[in-house]
Order: sequence, then C-alpha cells, then structure tokens
Amino acid sequence: MFTEDYLKPIIVQSDNSILLDVHSRYFEEARADIGSFTELEKSPEHMHTYRITPLSLWNAASAGISGGRIVEILECWSRFPLPENVIHSILDTISRFGKIRLLPTEDENLFFLLVEDNYIESELISNKALKEKLIPAEHGFYIRIYHRGTVKQQLIKLGFPVKDEAPLSNGERFPFSLRERTKGGYPFKIRSYQAEAAESFLGNNQPGTGFGTVVLPCGAGKTIVGMAVMDRLKTSTLILSTNIAAVHQWMDELLDKSNITREDIGEYTGDLKEIRPITVSTYQILTWRSSKEEDFPHFALFRRKNWGLIIYDEVHLLPAPVFRVTAEIQAIRRLGLTATLVREDNREDDVFSLVGPKRYDVPWKEMEIKGWIAEANCYEIRVGLPSNMKIHYAVADNREKFRIASENPLKIEITRQIIKNHREDSIIIIGQYLSQLKTIASEFRIPLITGNTPNPERELIYNEFRKGGVKVIVVSKVANFAIDLPDASVAIQVSGTFGSRQEEAQRLGRILRPKRKNSYFFSIVSRYTVEEGFAANRQKFLTEQGYKYHIEIWDK
Repeated sequence: MFTEDYLKPIIVQSDNSILLDVHSRYFEEARADIGSFTELEKSPEHMHTYRITPLSLWNAASAGISGGRIVEILECWSRFPLPENVIHSILDTISRFGKIRLLPTEDENLFFLLVEDNYIESELISNKALKEKLIPAEHGFYIRIYHRGTVKQQLIKLGFPVKDEAPLSNGERFPFSLRERTKGGYPFKIRSYQAEAAESFLGNNQPGTGFGTVVLPCGAGKTIVGMAVMDRLKTSTLILSTNIAAVHQWMDELLDKSNITREDIGEYTGDLKEIRPITVSTYQILTWRSSKEEDFPHFALFRRKNWGLIIYDEVHLLPAPVFRVTAEIQAIRRLGLTATLVREDNREDDVFSLVGPKRYDVPWKEMEIKGWIAEANCYEIRVGLPSNMKIHYAVADNREKFRIASENPLKIEITRQIIKNHREDSIIIIGQYLSQLKTIASEFRIPLITGNTPNPERELIYNEFRKGGVKVIVVSKVANFAIDLPDASVAIQVSGTFGSRQEEAQRLGRILRPKRKNSYFFSIVSRYTVEEGFAANRQKFLTEQGYKYHIEIWDK
C-alpha cells in the first residue's frame, strides 16, 4: 500500500536537480510552487527535470522569497528527505543576495559598496577585473558613479549579486495620463495583474526599486504594463523595441489609450530621427555602425535627453552591445518586458544585474485559466522524409541534415490539410528558410513577409490580416517578436531555429491574444531526423508554462 510520502510528486537530488512526476495528482500544484525558484531542463513523458541555479534563487530572493521558504516548499512536496547539501546550497546561495549593498554617499560622484564580510572583501581586493574600479574603505569600497553597472556585472559573475540601493534620477517631468476610454470610444481599464506588475516594478519608489523585469505571456498586454508605469512616473521615456512594426504599435497604443499627442512622440528609426518626451526606437538602429572598427553612433540617444524611464521591450533579445551602454545608465529607471527570460546567449545574469531582477511573473497556463489569454492546443505532427531524400539526408553533415529535414516537401501537404480544416480561422504560417516559405506562398497564393519586405508593404499586409481581408499569411522569423495580430487563432510552424526556446514562446504567443475561440499551434517535424531533437528542446518552454504537446504521426 502506497504511503502519502510515496505519492508526493518531487524527488530532490544531491546535484540540485529535481524530478517532478507528471502522473502525480499534485503535479500542477507542485510545478507552480517550484517554478518560482527553478529552471526546467528536460520534459519527457513521465518525469520532468528542474534545476536549482544561483540565478533562479537570486530572482526568487529579489521577489521576496526566502531560502527558508524554498526549503519548506521542497519538504512539502518531496517524497524523500532533502539532501543536506542541497539545503545548505540553497541557504548559502540565496544569502549571497544582499551580502554586498550599493549605497549613496554625500559625494554625488561616488557610491559606497558596503561589504560587511571580511572574506568577501578580501576576495574583491584580489580580483584583477575589479581592482581599478574599487577604492578601499572601512567595511567596503567607494566606486565612481560611472562604474555602477560594470561593477554589478562583474560581481554577479563572482557569485555576489549586488543589492542596489542607490537612488535613481527622476528625469525630465512629462505630464502623462491614461484614458478611461480609447480614442475609438471603447472602455479602457488596466487589468488587475497589469496593475500588480507595475506596482511590483515601482515598489515604494524608494532606493532598491524602479528597475527590473516583468515576465508576462504574449497577448497579456505587456505594453499596457509599460504604459501603467509611465502613468505613475510621469517622466520622459525612451522605449526600445525589436523592429519598426513594433515601434509603430507602441505609438498607436500610446495615442489610443493616453492623452499624449503625436507631437509628443518621437520615432527614432532608420527612417526618422525624432527625439521627443516619449521616444520609441529599435535595437537595430542603436547597434548600427558603419564598420566593426567604429563606435555605435546612435548610443548618443541615451544621453540626448534627461530620460526618467527606459523600457526594454522583449528584453531577452537585448543585443550584447546595448548591455555596455545599459551599464553606463544605472541611474535611470529600467523596465524590461518579456514573455521569457531565456536567452540563447546565456546572458541572463547580465539582464539581472544591468536591467534588473525579475519583479513579476505569471505562468501562461494560469492566465489561460483566468481567461486573459486564449486556450492553446499544441500539436507536433511528425512526418517521414520522402524516399528520394533519405540517402541525401544520411550522407549530409549536421547543418545540412537540419535544413533537409526542415524543408521536407511533405510538410506542404500537411499545411494544406490544416488550412482546409481551419477555413474559418486566421492562420499564420511561420518558418526559418526563405526558399521554403516562398514555395508555400506561391503554392497557396498567399502574401509572404520576410526581412526584405519593405515596411509599408509589411504593415499593409498585417493590417489586411487584422481586418480579415487576408485569412492566411506566410511569415519568416521577422514576425516572431512584438507583432500584434489579435485575430490570429492558428499558427503552423514549418521550420524553426536550432532548438530555440525563446522562439517557441514568441511563435505560440502570436495566437494567444484573448478571443472567443481556442487557438491551435501546429509544429511540423520530420520524423527520425535531427529536427526531432531540436523540437524537443523548443518544447521545454511550453512545458514550463504547463502546456502539453499532442504528438501525431502523418503516414498518408
């Protein structure tokens, strides 16, 4: 006879990994509890593997979750006693958050790095990368204000995340308020979770608040969270986003739901170089330079105005060069918005130290249950390679194998069938390889949007799709980020990037805007190929959020 302990859903192992039993009746509840301080590693059918990492613990600490509380959660759900080394590791690691505090001084050009532990102080003195930036003092060090970001960046890599309690500048004041009705006459009200996210970011407006990241699903209204913060701060704001279409969406939302005018909003892109109290720009223009030997001329935008707030839209895509300038502007309030903190370059710790820790997070499945985003049905359809391609695939190198599998021509027939089954839906077909997408667009006589599509043409197609004049469109990865297609209810992924979890999050997000009908996400994968392995990695994100893929085999 099974004991209650035996039925508990998790097994905590001595290497800081956690096995979560998918078949336990407590699976959902335990997954939600441990998700606040772990990272998902693997998600096969029966046991999911999570890992406790320093960054996952520090994000939990910044959200007010103590080491003792984490141990309590693990003890509550664990089938077996917790390994002593895991308890010690959790308590030791999480205690490092706040061991070093950054404080203001009477000299406005200096901050004080308070280090009360003599051992840590000795370690910092001997560190070559920090030596020139630290001015020794009793119980710590003075640092110059322009080293604020780089010191924090280097300290987190040493395992000591800084608790930044130095003040932030208010920036140039700019009157701003949200409407109760949109310009179109519709009622407008900030949702409860959007208000909570804004409050979590702002805190009590005391030192240690006003910087950090809000994690919400695509379609949950991250833009509205940004606007709610702007409404509270009433200061000049720089908004950075992924592309021109996203810039225009921000501008449209601001004009529709706030009292500002077009003259108050600057567009700083390749086409225009306007700097206004509210300025919206792209990461691409900021990181443009004429040659690799030159500096980035548009970084000057960060200093051209006395900004009181910088919003990093899709912060998980923040380009590496922008981290440098972000390190220099630590006195400005910084809000990161994203659906996932996963970065393919593994620089999550830079987001933590330079933009700020995770301040607010809601699992996608919870949002779906409450009706804030559409219910998603996720399917992976596996199809074999045609006989005439198998030998070519067998002798190809790994990169070529992936492309052959991705461009499997049988995927076109499956796509045709899905479109036929969803005649009443608005459908997005998404892929990686342009030759494949061009073939599909030609075969079905539907519009194609790629990186080469001029912006006016691109926005015309998007607008026709939103209005229902066009029911099916084909898009390359340019549509992964910050594109608002509220009526899309079906996404067909014919090929994807090498195992990118962030891409899977964004592509699913294209169809999760709230609507009366359910949404469907189809990922078509070549069976018995390397594509299956990469697809499994991409699925990790969906598993983290509580979704399950339904696997279907196409053998017609």
